[in-house]
Amino acid sequence: MASVTLAESAKLSQDMLVQGVIENVITVNPFYDILPFQSIDGNALSYNRENALGAAEWAGVGSTISAGKAAATFDTVTSTLTTLVGDAEVNGLIQATRSNITDQKAAQVASKAKSIGRAYQDKMINGDGTSDTITGLLSLVASGQTKTGATNGSDLSYDLLDETLDKVTDKDGTVDYMLMNARTIRSYYALLRALGGAGIGEVMTLPSGVQVPTYRGIPIFRNDYIPINQTRGTSTSCTSIVMGTLDDGSMSHGIAGLTASGNAGISIEEIGSSETKDETITRVKFYNGLANFSEKGLAMLNGIKN
Repeated sequence: MASVTLAESAKLSQDMLVQGVIENVITVNPFYDILPFQSIDGNALSYNRENALGAAEWAGVGSTISAGKAAATFDTVTSTLTTLVGDAEVNGLIQATRSNITDQKAAQVASKAKSIGRAYQDKMINGDGTSDTITGLLSLVASGQTKTGATNGSDLSYDLLDETLDKVTDKDGTVDYMLMNARTIRSYYALLRALGGAGIGEVMTLPSGVQVPTYRGIPIFRNDYIPINQTRGTSTSCTSIVMGTLDDGSMSHGIAGLTASGNAGISIEEIGSSETKDETITRVKFYNGLANFSEKGLAMLNGIKN
């Protein structure tokens, strides 16, 4: 009598299944851990920036004051809130019978929250303010705050980094962060190795325990949302480096994320049962924005090709 076959025996067995879902859609962005958020009321946040200082002049005894009469002028800037939203819809039968290993509803809600976080991180760099998106850092950099590489792009160098850092004067020259694509960080490590003896192990430990490399004591954050296909002359594989300051709660320095004071952060709302289907609907949403309070607190080096 023939022994039982492998295929037949499999009918009476069950594959081992790990509880939960292993993340496979991952983007490294530790900067998101330290980005400050301001909670605001209303649809937008308006703030005033200096445009021109009030005039002053040298004067002797009895001189008539003329040039020193010009008043200071200001620019009003508005940063608006917008919405990121996703509905997790789960069939009642599926939730009731197939949640013994992984809760179906919880998995869908968690995935929606992750998607919202990734969408914000993307537009925090690349957003142009259209189609209900926020205006990202690449578009918020003011005129005169950009250092550009050679006509057809440049390799990363300490000189280019230093010249760009000099443009950040918001906190008396203190720079809180640098953002680079992983490719650019590899180029930075190559510069360190070329020095012969420089410490690639020079790192900063964030409050979360994550360690990031530093340059001149400034933490460097990997951000793969920064594109590496920008065009500079004949080069179509250039990238940018963003650097600047973070707001300290005074809403007068650097950048800060914005969220609604009455519903801060990513929130979950139970909508209930669908009227036409045997499904429950859970809404995941994030009322958000991004503000650059000080133009002198944000600078960019672009045209880096290696």
